Amino acid sequence: MPSKPEDPPSAAARIRLLLADLIDLAAVRLDLLTVEARLETRRLAWLLALGALGVLLLGFGVVFLALLITVLLWDSHREVALAVLTVLLLASGVALLLLARVYLRQGAQMFAATRAELQADKERVQP
Repeated sequence: MPSKPEDPPSAAARIRLLLADLIDLAAVRLDLLTVEARLETRRLAWLLALGALGVLLLGFGVVFLALLITVLLWDSHREVALAVLTVLLLASGVALLLLARVYLRQGAQMFAATRAELQADKERVQP
């Protein structure tokens, strides 16, 4: 029996296949976004914990250093020692806050892989 040539798929069938492909593509991109969000959450939590502990320990260290210097200079220049240490600590705090503000304004590149994949998808679709 001779084989019968297959009819080309109808427009409705092609549209259904295209929609199925688009849904699969969206699901893959959503999975990638979910993985990146989970990784970013863990990274930020770890960064916050380390930062908080570091700030706490440095704060204690600075206070004890200021007390040590003040006690060492108590008989001769206690006012100068307190003034210099106060200015140094305040200037350091302001400098760190300004640095944090610059870092915050730069912004992190969250979900960079997802955005890159979506951009590649967009470029593949455009003629």
